[in-house]
Amino acid sequence: MAIINNRDFITARETLSAYINEKGLRETKQRQIILDAFLSSGRHITATELHKRISGAHPEIGFATVQRNLNLFCESGIAEEIKIGRQKTRYEQKIGHEHHDHLICVKCGDFIEVHDDKIENLQNKLAAANNFRPIRHKLEIYGYCGNCK
Repeated sequence: MAIINNRDFITARETLSAYINEKGLRETKQRQIILDAFLSSGRHITATELHKRISGAHPEIGFATVQRNLNLFCESGIAEEIKIGRQKTRYEQKIGHEHHDHLICVKCGDFIEVHDDKIENLQNKLAAANNFRPIRHKLEIYGYCGNCK
């Protein structure tokens, strides 16, 4: 996963701001710090990992605040939760990233992002053949990465 560009940072901030205003919440400096750290992480990240990234420079931001804001980012469409078995929930950026699927190592937990037009077309054909209109989907393939074979 690549770090997003400035335009996507702005889009994410605007998206969150609109959502916060719609819900009657306050825009806070802590929320901006958490959002910026999340967006600049450039990877699938747990709440614990994000809190660790932030806490050195901002010890006043607690773990619960990070977790609440990650949930808010998901509600607003900025992030998506990825929960794999018993592993900790990871959060993935949605803004600035094309749709993709995941290959997930069941041993080390690494994620590999993949996109294949043939698979996407096949999924669309499957939905159409069953008179079904998909609004979203995700494909996760579990196995062993090259390091864990």
